[in-house]
Order: sequence, then structure tokens, then C-alpha cells
Amino acid sequence: SPLLPLPLSRAAMPRLLPELLAEAGQPEVLRFWEQLSAEERRLLAAELERLEPGELRAHCEEAARARQRHTEPRDRLMEPLPGEATGSSIRTDTESLRSWRERGFHEISENHVAVLLLAGGQGTRLGVQYPKGMYDVGLPSGKTLYQIQAERIRKVQQLAEEKLSKKCTVPWYIMTSEFTLEPTQKFFTLHNYFGLVKSNVVMFEQQMLPAVDFNGKIILEQKGKIAMAPDGNGGLYRALTNNKILEDMDRRGIRFVHVYCVDNILVKMADPAFIGFCVEKGADCGAKVVEKAYPTEPVGVVCCVDGINQVVEYSEVSQATVERRNADGRLTFNAGNICNHFFTVDFLKSVTEEFEPQLKRHVAVKKIPHVDEKGNPVKPETPNGIKMEKFVFDVFQFSKKFVVFEVLREEEFSPLKNAENAGNKDTPSSARRALLWQHYRWAVQAGAHFLDQKDNRISPLKQFPDTEEPPAVCEISPLVSSEGEGLEKYLKDREFRSPLLLTEQAVAALAQGQ
Repeated sequence: SPLLPLPLSRAAMPRLLPELLAEAGQPEVLRFWEQLSAEERRLLAAELERLEPGELRAHCEEAARARQRHTEPRDRLMEPLPGEATGSSIRTDTESLRSWRERGFHEISENHVAVLLLAGGQGTRLGVQYPKGMYDVGLPSGKTLYQIQAERIRKVQQLAEEKLSKKCTVPWYIMTSEFTLEPTQKFFTLHNYFGLVKSNVVMFEQQMLPAVDFNGKIILEQKGKIAMAPDGNGGLYRALTNNKILEDMDRRGIRFVHVYCVDNILVKMADPAFIGFCVEKGADCGAKVVEKAYPTEPVGVVCCVDGINQVVEYSEVSQATVERRNADGRLTFNAGNICNHFFTVDFLKSVTEEFEPQLKRHVAVKKIPHVDEKGNPVKPETPNGIKMEKFVFDVFQFSKKFVVFEVLREEEFSPLKNAENAGNKDTPSSARRALLWQHYRWAVQAGAHFLDQKDNRISPLKQFPDTEEPPAVCEISPLVSSEGEGLEKYLKDREFRSPLLLTEQAVAALAQGQ
């Protein structure tokens, strides 16, 4: 259950702190109290003020118990999703795809669609201390993830306006953590919201929960500071309530929300085909999936378990089930979850009002910096604590009409998770390559010819393994093309040297040269 605010004034807190923490089973939190300055005491009291002792005790006890839980394999109850609940951008006839896209653009033009970004925490695994969205993977343009995504929103608005001759807005809701809200706000202000209207970019903060050790005791990050962590991307539903986000959506007339994670460099913002498919099917909840790259790829699989729609983690399934194949040779359980979802606003209301307390918390065992018994800082080399998280996809079970939409990995999914180290996958270089390969394919399909250093034409190769760089560097601004559309008039039968940076200014110059 959620941690509730304590109805106590800050002035009264210090006198009551010992008994409140005793009630929570956490008296050790105050063990350095006498060594703290007045300001450190004030900040610690303020941090504790937000936590109700009964809920805090339950949270810490649940974390210690959860680590001991043995996860039973769920194979026996797993079934693939039924065919009628599944759509595809790959295996669908052209007319159906066109119809879905038209429906999606119609809803966008009516101001019915918003996008919601799960912005995550700091880019610690990337080796940086700022929000992931501010990361530059090394594109020729130097654009960050935030800028790429902002420009994709601008482009989908523009396309909807051109198709339906109506001015429209796709609001962008950004869920941050306590650590990332302020730097994100400053970054957007510095860059003038990347051309978006400031009032249509709504930032809000998810809840923070204390990290605990394996005995269920709160970990102190400093003598006067608790180690806090965001409550997972499933903290979205609590944050929607706390920040009155659904009321804001109602005021704007939003009916459908496209939710995604910050670290996918290929994400399509307010994807008209996905939105149109979900709306046409009458779905209240939908998930984009990609075919698993190989049987043991460590991604969750969207499926049914005992008749209930959910994501089953790789660790919860036996090797035999992971490798099971259908008659056509494809993996039976191949719908890889990419944290890219569709929700109706009505469904989100039902989750926040009724189902959110039923969401289970998942255990994340982490290396958590802390102070030892003498107050000395420690950076552990092995996991020493537990962070409890909820997952955004755990609401699939409450859907009355759930659908999945399969997309091509090379067109829509390349996550940025790890620093550039030998053997690492999902790194800045793999994300950069994925985008540059995509743009190279678009340019070649539009009729462009690339020249090598001797001005000989490069053979238009399809694609090497993802460890290879494309034959020529080509980056296309999202403001020029969102999915490779409209490029022929600038590129067809023309020759270009690498690198080609196709900005709005560049295509204007190319258009004048015709």
C-alpha cells in the first residue's frame, strides 16, 4: 500500500521522531542525530515527515520478506496471446496499416492524444550523474534523447495538421524522480523547450521510497540522509494521482495516452499506426512488442498466465519454455516487452481509483552507497540492499480489452542502458548505430547515392550485423521526416558524400537546387 503523508507540523517532528521511528521499527535511523548540524536535522526531519510509521514498517518488512521469496516457474500456466488480440506493422496488409494510421492521425488532430515519458533516474549505469534524457550518444548533430523526442512530437503534430487541415497539440507529460526534476526543468528552459510550447510540457515527480538492507533496516546514505529510490516505473499510477495529471488530461480533452521509456532512441512519439490500431480494436490497454532476437534474450515476454494478460520475466521461465517453437519455426513466446504502451484515460482512472493498491512490489537487489556504524562512507562492491519497485506493465491484468502490436526491432527499439565497456550491449554506440542505420536505409530507399572518398558510388547494402557502422553516415532530422516519408523529392538520384546531415535548412537548400 502507498506511503501516506504524516499529518504533523515540521516543528513538532523532532520531539516525536524517536517514538515514530520506534513504531516503524527503525530507531537506528537517528543514531547520528547528535552529530548533525541544525540544517541536517531539519532536512532529515522533513524527509521522515513524509512517511507514515505503520506504512514504513510494512514497506521495510515486505522488502526483507520479498528477498526470501522463491519465484516458481510459471511455464505450466503460460499461453501465447490469442491472434485476435495481436496486430503487426510487419505482417499486416497495406490497407489495414493505412486505415490504422488514418485513425491515429484523426485522433491526434482532434487533440485526443498525449505522450507520457517515463524519464527514469540518473544515468548511473551510463557513468553520468544527470538524467538519461540529457545524454548525447554521439550523433553528428549532437542531439540529446530529449531533443530527438521533442522534435518527433513537433513532426507528428505537423503531419496531423497537414493531413486534416486542423491545428493540434500533443501534450508531453514527463515523469521524473526527485533527483531529476530540477535538472530536467533547467535543461528544457535552457533549450527553449526544443520548440514546443512550454505549457504543453508537463513535468511531475514520482514517489521516493527508502532503500533497506537485507534485515529490513533503512539504509543511511549519509549520517543525516536516508538512501531513497524512485518506486519504479509502476510508480506512475500513484504519481498521476498525487500530481493531478488525469485532471489536467481531462481539461485538455485527452482520451488516449502513449507511454514509453526515455532510453529507446528509436521510439515513435504518438505513433499513429499504434494508436489507430488500439482505438480501432476498442482496446483500453495495449503494448508494443518486438520479436525476441534469440531464445535466451533477457527480456520480459507479453503473454497470458492462467488467462491473465501480463509480462513474464525471463528469469521466471524454464529453458524448455524459452526455446519452444511453433510449427512455422518461430518462438512460441516471442513477444518481447519494450516498455511502450497505450492506455485510455478512462483505464488510467480505473487503475488509480481502484487497482493501484493491488500492484505487487518487485525486489531489486542493488549496490547502495551508505555509511557504516561509525559514519564512514562506504561504496559497496557487492549488493547490500533492496529497492522495492512497481512495474508499469503490471496493470495489464486489469484491462477489459488488451492488445499487442508487433513492430520491427531495427525500426523501433534500441535501448540505451550501459556505459561503453567491452562486452556491454545497449550502449551509446549501439544506440547511435541503430539510428544511423535507420536513416541510411531511409535515404537509400528514397533514391540517394552515397560516394566514397574517391567519389565512387557505395553499393547500397541492406545491413551488416549491428556491430558494424553503416557504409555512409546519414542523420535525418525528425523535423524533416518521421518515418522516412517525403525524402524522395530531396534525395532521389542525387549523390552525397558522408556525412550527410539532413536538417530543415539542408532540405530547403536542396529544394532550391531542383
